[in-house]
Amino acid sequence: MIATPEFTVIATGLRFPEGPVAMADGSVVLVEIARKTLTGVRPDGATTVIAECGGGPNGAAVGPDGAIYLANNGGFFTWVEISELTVPGETPATWSGGSIQRVDPTTGLVETVATECGGQTLQAPNDLVFDTDGGLWFTDHGVTGERGATQAGVAYRSPSGEITPVAFHTEATNGIGLSPAGDRLYVAETHTGRVWAWDVTGPGQVGADPASDAAHGGTLLFDAPEGHLFDSLAVDGDGWVCVATLGQGGITCVAPDGSSSEYFSLPDPLITNICFGGEDLRTAFVTSSGRGELLAMPWPRPGLALAFPWAAPGPG
Repeated sequence: MIATPEFTVIATGLRFPEGPVAMADGSVVLVEIARKTLTGVRPDGATTVIAECGGGPNGAAVGPDGAIYLANNGGFFTWVEISELTVPGETPATWSGGSIQRVDPTTGLVETVATECGGQTLQAPNDLVFDTDGGLWFTDHGVTGERGATQAGVAYRSPSGEITPVAFHTEATNGIGLSPAGDRLYVAETHTGRVWAWDVTGPGQVGADPASDAAHGGTLLFDAPEGHLFDSLAVDGDGWVCVATLGQGGITCVAPDGSSSEYFSLPDPLITNICFGGEDLRTAFVTSSGRGELLAMPWPRPGLALAFPWAAPGPG
């Protein structure tokens, strides 16, 4: 099913926004990758810089300690303006890897809490989600091209701060989310337009599908049509996996068992992320990154409250 939803533009003038988190006061906290900031957006569209993060803050999640954790790609892109769109360009020579950061939303203090996994430098951390135990699942997009291919995949940061590999040998690993029960892990790949799923068998642990042909052991939940590339994702309250879609520009929603899908078309080829908010979690906030906008639209199903949804205050 393809639909063009009604939506409202909440904010404009953002510099490639991503990683939205809906707050209890109606505001949205997000990253601006090209501006290198964590930014608060009030319901009236006014913005406040919460923290200067450096590099390329790419995803955000509220942790159990009330801090906001970021997947920072380390400044993986240069930025190009094409036909009134901001578009990611080549990787600059100064790029040397990424990190996981912790931001105090009150003071703006930024700390680096992880730079490697399994003895390997984190390449370009992209998206992240907390489980109810306070563990942090995150993706590393990896690197391809003239620099050669490096390992992309999924890692886990325990509540005590230990980083362990979970599932590697994915390709251009991007969005990540957990099922409503926390027993299923979903990951999207950018260039293949695929969504993979694993059963969660313990904190930071997944089980391999014995029928899987993939080296990472995941189950292929969805393979998008040609020209649909996948960015970050969120899981809604009914368990549908809602993936921001590049190229065509919109949100692809996949049923929990992969048996059906729906597509919501939006007027920006660079739709990068989605989260749910509002009193009933039926408002979807979407980052329209090429146009530098934050959108809001009604959602056909209830959203899913995150593990620590309102632990941090909204922007003052």
